Amino acid sequence: MLNDARKLRGLAATLFVALIAVMTIFLVVWTQGRASPRLSPDDVNEVEARVVRVLGTRQVEIAPAQTQPVQRVELELADGARIEAEHNAVSDDLVLHAGDRVLVMTIPLANGQTEIVITDLVRTGALALLGAGFVIFAILVSGWKGVRALIGLAFSFVVLLGFVLPQIFDGRDPVVISIIGAFLLLAATLYLTQGWSLKTHVALAGVFVSLILTGALATIAIGFTRLSGYGAEESMFLSSANVAINMRGLLLAGMIVGALGVLDDVIVSQASAVMELADANPALGWRELYRRAMNIGHDHIAATINTLVLAYVGAAMPLWMVFQLYPEPWTLTLNREMIAEEIVRTLVGSLGLIAAVPITTVIASVARIKTRRVV
Repeated sequence: MLNDARKLRGLAATLFVALIAVMTIFLVVWTQGRASPRLSPDDVNEVEARVVRVLGTRQVEIAPAQTQPVQRVELELADGARIEAEHNAVSDDLVLHAGDRVLVMTIPLANGQTEIVITDLVRTGALALLGAGFVIFAILVSGWKGVRALIGLAFSFVVLLGFVLPQIFDGRDPVVISIIGAFLLLAATLYLTQGWSLKTHVALAGVFVSLILTGALATIAIGFTRLSGYGAEESMFLSSANVAINMRGLLLAGMIVGALGVLDDVIVSQASAVMELADANPALGWRELYRRAMNIGHDHIAATINTLVLAYVGAAMPLWMVFQLYPEPWTLTLNREMIAEEIVRTLVGSLGLIAAVPITTVIASVARIKTRRVV
């Protein structure tokens, strides 16, 4: 009966958190703001087509001793119409075969004719299979907790795609919106995966303080290094599309959201460590509890910093290869805004993670002792 009551309280708390999150999103979205122009679906003229047959292939030299296959293919559109187009296969994986599905763009020319361009392969089927495999494996290994984690993951995408990005697009402060969105999605995820417990409450408090601190650090670092937010190619595209977005604020928001995954892991792990130490030795005071938990936290900090740095470096690997191709003094390379953005992103995220460990540990230690005294 006691376990059933706890499960019911946990379910009620989860539903309550989800309800508060939905209401918060609705209220913010309902607030009137200056909306930036968006491209309508009618402006996109890409359609899906099926490769009926390959009419021919020729090799085109693109560099000394390096060729690239160019295919002439017959395509069938959704309405049954058949057209011919050329396809530049930049790698063997992109060579087309009969039955492949591709995206085709039609470009009207000044002479009244239409140019047909194959823009990409259709990958939705493969992505769906990989996603299904991920869901099945997560459920088989983690059971009901895996299901709750997947629900939390889905909610995270809803918050990011349905709240954070639209609000930033409509001209609102990217930092404030990102902190609100991050807190909402982590609150929902924590209560879904960890349940209604002191550990979850402590982790949520640690998340709240750490997010604000990370946002403040990102603001100071970007102002100090005088980053504009235009270091990435996508930022230049947004600027050329006349979208009224604060690009520096968008860079700040990206730093906050980018640190969320590791921040969640660090904070929950530290809260769990404190609770386990307190259960193992009830005689520990909060200072001794904090000291012992921080011994665990030191190892966790070292591991997560390495993880964060490698994640950012891996994501920017093509960019680093460009600088290897065109070597220059390393001081100039580090000074490039596209590189400086990644350095600041890594340092801010790492500082936020380092700060999150003692913050969460002290909150958990004090809260655990206070709860013990009440009991």
